[in-house]
Amino acid sequence: MKETTTLNLQVDPLVKEQAEKVFSQLGMPLSTAVNLFLNQVRLTGKLPFEVALPKAPPSVNAEVMSGEELLQKLRRSLEKVEAGNYKPAAEVFSSFMESHGYEAL
Repeated sequence: MKETTTLNLQVDPLVKEQAEKVFSQLGMPLSTAVNLFLNQVRLTGKLPFEVALPKAPPSVNAEVMSGEELLQKLRRSLEKVEAGNYKPAAEVFSSFMESHGYEAL
């Protein structure tokens, strides 16, 4: 039998559980998936997927808006806040985390 080594990793338990479900559907245990990942890194000398910041859609990306577009959006947002049409950030984040299977803040 080929010699092996043990890895001790700290990962979010929910992420591990969800990933194991996917790997199970693919017919492989987590250890095989980790070996697959590490072999791809070894063979290619890079991560086997792109790592990048998500791009904001143009409708909310201030970098691609004209000054006038940005001012219009800011004015509309301010009008909504002044009319009481808003939610506290903590409530929005908590709802987002719960809807994506993460523990609330």
